[in-house]
Amino acid sequence: MEWAIWPSLAGGVVITTLLLFIYMTFIYGKFTGKVGDKDNLQRRLIFAFLIVAGFALHAIIFISNDNIKKPEIKEEYSELHPFLRLGIGTILKIDSKLVVTDGQRVKEDYEKMGLKSKKQSLHYKQEDGFTYAIDLRTNDRSEWRNQALAIYFGAMGFNVLRHVGTADHLHISMKCKYLPGAK
Repeated sequence: MEWAIWPSLAGGVVITTLLLFIYMTFIYGKFTGKVGDKDNLQRRLIFAFLIVAGFALHAIIFISNDNIKKPEIKEEYSELHPFLRLGIGTILKIDSKLVVTDGQRVKEDYEKMGLKSKKQSLHYKQEDGFTYAIDLRTNDRSEWRNQALAIYFGAMGFNVLRHVGTADHLHISMKCKYLPGAK
């Protein structure tokens, strides 16, 4: 059974909020020797929710101009699958020099790049209105940073390919029911 995107994200926010609440309660208990009263627990839960929801919303909605190669990518970013946006937004908190070089494409883009036009691509907008792939710059970055980035996205469950189309880059994608088996 396939889960809907937004309820899945909301579920992730709820679970992460509960984990953060547990950590905060444990730390509070270590320092004070008590868990706290009902009002204290409620404030702690609300605070944890605001942190997690704020982080997720910022990661899904916002990308800095410093992290994109061309202004058009910022417009395309909202059409990238939210799970990919969350993954990219999270790593941007650690690696602020990361640059997205390509997002959404149309068949003509491959011809403009001097490449064979593809019939199907995860860079194309799919039936649900989202694209399922993005390219990240590897040039001018150390090899260990590129490897760490590949490991991060792989651990998050994304497909990671390092290849050269018009330039060396990391191609990050996720499974798409409209193109089964595509990477």
